[in-house]
Amino acid sequence: MSELVSYRFADGIAHLGLNNGKVNAISPAVIEAFNAALDQAERDRAVVLISGQPGILSGGYDLKVMTSSADAAKALVAAGSTLARRMLSHPFPVVVACTGHAVAKGAFILLSADYRIGVEGPFKIGLNEVAIGMTMHHVGIELARARLTHSAFQRSVINAEMFDPADAVVAGFLDKVVAPEALESAAMDMASQLAKLNMTAHRATKLKTRKALLELLDQSIEADRHHSL
Repeated sequence: MSELVSYRFADGIAHLGLNNGKVNAISPAVIEAFNAALDQAERDRAVVLISGQPGILSGGYDLKVMTSSADAAKALVAAGSTLARRMLSHPFPVVVACTGHAVAKGAFILLSADYRIGVEGPFKIGLNEVAIGMTMHHVGIELARARLTHSAFQRSVINAEMFDPADAVVAGFLDKVVAPEALESAAMDMASQLAKLNMTAHRATKLKTRKALLELLDQSIEADRHHSL
């Protein structure tokens, strides 16, 4: 598949592994590889299991791209937002094994999945855009509003508060936290459990449940094309 996003398929589960440097930066090439992997997972009719490297899921968008020009930054955010929308409407279940830190776009990957398992440890999860001088984009606001608790939404989006894994469960970034050595088996167990669902019913219910959010994200993607970050 790609060195940036590995692909391994077995027993109805497609394992996508993010691998782009020490912070797993989300670049245009990573998003292209991510979409190609999701295309293959659809062909394989597989439950998707996404993981990062030991200690980090992703530190967010590639800062070299984000600081190169306003147009490059907007294009990368638009591609990332479209990927988030795709994950939310993916026809098969999407599980994320959060291997450590998940910051900015890394945290939005969590907010775009159906089930998220994190690991215990000194890890930070959250949205640091305001802390690094970025006004939160419309898609980010609406995705966070939909998936986080009301209190965590305010604290994350406006105050750029970061959460440890246990508090990230309370906030809504994660569904469960396990010991590092148990992450792979816990994620595989959940993916295997979800693989038993009736996928026609899963897809139809997912789209019905998220219809308003998906429509709002479509509007927000367009709005972000016309606003500065």
